[in-house]
Amino acid sequence: MVPLQPERRAGGSVARTDATGRAEMLPELLAWTTSLEHDRSLVREDLLGSAAHVTMLRAVNLLSKVDAERLRGALFAMFDEATAGTLLLADGEEDVHMAIESRLTRDLGQVGQRLHAARSRNDQVATALRLHVRDQAARTLEEVARLVAELAERATVECDVVLPAYTHRQRAQPITAAFLMVAWGTQLLRAADCVAVAIERADVSPLGCGACSGTSLPIDRSLVSGLLQFNGMTLNALDTIGDRDFTLDWTWGGARVLLALSRLATDVIDFTTSEFGFLLIGDAIAAGSSMMPQKKNPDVFELVRGKTARGIGHVSHMLTLVKGLPSGYARDLQDDRQPSLDTGPLVRGAVRAVRAALPHLTFDRERGLRAVADGSTQATDVAEALVRKGIPFREAYKATGELVHLARQKGVDLASVTLIDAAIVHAAFDQGVLDVLDPKVAVRAKKSAGGTAPERVEEQIQALHAAADALDLKAKRTPPLTAIRTHIEAHALAGDPSR
Repeated sequence: MVPLQPERRAGGSVARTDATGRAEMLPELLAWTTSLEHDRSLVREDLLGSAAHVTMLRAVNLLSKVDAERLRGALFAMFDEATAGTLLLADGEEDVHMAIESRLTRDLGQVGQRLHAARSRNDQVATALRLHVRDQAARTLEEVARLVAELAERATVECDVVLPAYTHRQRAQPITAAFLMVAWGTQLLRAADCVAVAIERADVSPLGCGACSGTSLPIDRSLVSGLLQFNGMTLNALDTIGDRDFTLDWTWGGARVLLALSRLATDVIDFTTSEFGFLLIGDAIAAGSSMMPQKKNPDVFELVRGKTARGIGHVSHMLTLVKGLPSGYARDLQDDRQPSLDTGPLVRGAVRAVRAALPHLTFDRERGLRAVADGSTQATDVAEALVRKGIPFREAYKATGELVHLARQKGVDLASVTLIDAAIVHAAFDQGVLDVLDPKVAVRAKKSAGGTAPERVEEQIQALHAAADALDLKAKRTPPLTAIRTHIEAHALAGDPSR
């Protein structure tokens, strides 16, 4: 969407002049205190909240049908302009809410002044912010669902690619590339759950709570909630107008997605180095060096990891912002805009970058297999093979350790130890036990739930597909802003026909 354009105009602002009847605020202080630069991004949400409010004011006979029609028509026209990126708003206001009202008053005269009955900027901004968070979180959830599904699809292709898993940054046991990709997808699912929580927390309507205690006018909050397709209404007006917990949940969910992507990115960055060499990076996503012509750098994944810092900063920003605030609204809360508005584009940008880059990564099958071919990462499998023969685990563990020591003394790989030498270490060693030193055999043997056996990995892949479908469904249950506009417009402007 094209950014909204500022419109210069003469005269005082609605909030500081028309509303108070006093001289306009000092220009330098008005410029410093305004949130308009940031919250222009909330203009469509605010227009929808106003359109629903107008519809309700007509239903309870606080607006005539003629005035309601003019107001709602003007609000929808502005929404369409905002969607097209052509909406002009005055830049002399404190925030986007007053800029919209100023535009309506300029275009409709006294009719525009009727819009703000039975609401405060406090519940107005809370409504716009909840609509924004709900929409952005749903769109983000869709992107994460697509990435999880794509990881599951890629895992199906990489089921026979063997490489080592790592613990303590040391080679641990053999796994498959499919198993690794399922691990990436599973981390993203946990993060997506946090995003889904943010959607639920934002999905209640605050409009009608007023400045802090509701209103004496005969409004219908439930009507507004239904028009905006919220799942319900907030409970307490004082709590509502000072509540930014849903934004905390949103920034936390966004940071969690970035953290999962950061860990995925680190695996990719490591595995594309010459020291690991398990992944080959395609030219389409590789970045070069300005000085070293041999370099193919994984800059995309380094930037994904780097942007995680910004997401974490948004969580810290929100936690610090609300710490110690009293009940009710305080202007401190205006500083929620940057983390609230930046989280969606930041997270979706990182997800899309990973989605675009993954098809250009290729596993080096031979190098991955060589990394586990010496048998050292299968030592646990040897011990477990002895356990299956009835040897107590601690005895089996000790015998396997002695076998490892013997291989080192002889200067050979564990996989090269002969059956004769193994039998000297412990009588229970036989060819069946030594066969598990084959990494492919070791991978197939892990049949426990969540293990590396092909049938278990296939179960995990199907679970990822199912979870991705469920995430996508959750996202699609949240109506986009354009659908809410259609929903409000379809609602007749009912009320006392004599007015």
